[in-house]
This record gives sequence, structure tokens and C-alpha cells, in this order.
Amino acid sequence: MIDLHSHILPGVDDGAHQLEDALRMLRVAVDDGVRVQMLTPHIHIGRYPNTAESLRVAFEEFQREVTAAGIEVELRLAAELRIGPELVGLAKQDGLPFLGVLDGRRVMLMEFPHSSIPAGSENMVEWLLQRDILPMIAHPERNQALQRRPAKLEPFVRAGCLLQVTAGSLTGHFGPRARQLAERLLAAGRVAVLATDAHNLAYRPPDLSAGVAAAARLIGDEAARRMVWDTPRALLETA
Repeated sequence: MIDLHSHILPGVDDGAHQLEDALRMLRVAVDDGVRVQMLTPHIHIGRYPNTAESLRVAFEEFQREVTAAGIEVELRLAAELRIGPELVGLAKQDGLPFLGVLDGRRVMLMEFPHSSIPAGSENMVEWLLQRDILPMIAHPERNQALQRRPAKLEPFVRAGCLLQVTAGSLTGHFGPRARQLAERLLAAGRVAVLATDAHNLAYRPPDLSAGVAAAARLIGDEAARRMVWDTPRALLETA
């Protein structure tokens, strides 16, 4: 499996705090069947002041530690970017770490705030798309505004945005409303990627296989596999 969303890179956001925490998380992911682990720390101006360059330095150091620890997994680096006007400046400065490329467009992992869809979000997405930057919306099923009114997601889907659902949402880890919306999006064929969004081993673990099993019960094994292998691999092969 390929996990396209995680916060395993240590010491840069609200994910793994220490190197040993990160190595333990990575071992759990590998034991779960992950062969390629994308590291996607937050870039959120005012909260997590990471940059593409600072994350690259942290990634290279972590890669050396993973190799020394003998953990056999391919690591990739991108970021989870909070939607906002700051994206304009980052894009103009080539400061957006991308997941990969799909159909000629660079794909970025983009998140909404937990409880809302900010005003101007549709315009922001349009601006990105005009520059061949395709947002993959992280965990829409966990957004409270979308849980209340799933139709708010429609303009973004019509624009072409990809959707990434969290594995734990399908197993009930984020509550019934997240699970219900995740299942609704799956049944409608809207979900491109299933990923862990792993933050720690205590309550946000790398649990991709459990999510795949839950998805397979709804949409079948082949469709579930596409979300954790075929689509992620297509992104990475053109990165």
C-alpha cells in the first residue's frame, strides 16, 4: 500500500515529536503493509511556520535515520497546506510541496479548517487550477460544515478537486458523522485516495489496512485497492 498523508516526520508539527516516536510509527506502518510512506507535515502560516526548504532539510535527516534503523520503506515528502491567501505567495515562489502529478497537473494536499469552509475558497481553488495546480482535499468527511451540509463540497468536486478520506473515519474513529459522510462519498465514487493522516500511536495511528477493509466491504476489493495503490502510484510515478 501507499499512504499519501501522514505526520510522521518528527519535530515539525503536531505529529511525531521525537525521532523514536517517528521510527515506531513507521515500523507500525510497514508492518501494516505500507511500502511507500508520504510525509506531509503541515504548512500553516501562523501556526506551523514550515517551508518547503525547512521540511526538505528535516526530511533528509530523517531519511538517514530510517536507513540506519533498517526500516525498509520508501519515503516521499510533500505537505498538508491550509487553504488561505498565503497559498498565492507560496505558489508564486515555488514554495508548494506537491504529492505528484496527475493528468499534467501538480497535485497538492490541501485542508480546510476543522469547522468551516472559508469565504473565498472556491476562488482560491479556481486560481490554483488556472495554474495547473490540482488540490486534493484532505479529510473532507471530518469537516463540521460539510458534515452538516455535504452539498457544500459540490463546487469543489465539480471544479475537479480530488478527495482524500481518512482510513480511521471508515472504522468509526472520528465519530458517526465522519463515518457517515465518508461512506456516502465512497458510495458515490468521489474518493480518490484513502490515507491514514497518522499523528501518533496512541490515538491517531497508521491504520491503513483497517480502512481498506472497511472500504472494501462497501465498494469491493478492487475499488478499495485503487485508493491505496493505483491512484497514489500514478501520482508518484509522474512526480
